[in-house]
Amino acid sequence: MSALDLLTSLVAQYGYPGLALLVGVESFGVPAPGETAIILGAGYAAHGQLAIVGVAVTAFLAAVIGDSIGYLIGRTGGRRLILRYGRYVRLTPERFARLETVMSRHGPKLVAVARFVEGLRQFNGLIAGATGMPWRRFVVYNALGAAAWVAVWATAGYLAGDHIRAVVADLHRFQWYVLAAAVVLALAYVGWRLARRLARPR
Repeated sequence: MSALDLLTSLVAQYGYPGLALLVGVESFGVPAPGETAIILGAGYAAHGQLAIVGVAVTAFLAAVIGDSIGYLIGRTGGRRLILRYGRYVRLTPERFARLETVMSRHGPKLVAVARFVEGLRQFNGLIAGATGMPWRRFVVYNALGAAAWVAVWATAGYLAGDHIRAVVADLHRFQWYVLAAAVVLALAYVGWRLARRLARPR
């Protein structure tokens, strides 16, 4: 049985609880195909097996709660763990210090956008908590990002209908291209800001 078949059977057999589990655990750092689960759930809704509103609400709540758990983990012990063991995943204390600076300036925007970026989506809450982002600010922007993320993929899955498997296959095929494009755009933005700063008269 392929990973897609296993995921399909999980959502088909358990419905909303299966969807909530996959989206929730992905949101606090466990590698799980939450995005794909939303598309599949919406596809089942298109065939009358689930309700699209139920799929959207379940995925939204699971995403917000999962990220909030990640935030609490990061806030209570994440910083200490990162400083101690981060070097094993190339997150040195110096890099973490730079990350804290970025989060202090652009944290809310990054939290909202992180939902759409593979890798950041899984560690969004953990990083926000470890870098000390205020809880209320995190919850607001996390909810905004989760709402947009769920709306996009629930709509895509619902409209796909019978083509759901093809949509999921294409998503897995092109997600790394999307991630690469996001990285390039981020680097271009940083370069533009740096160029403007250097061009200012002293």
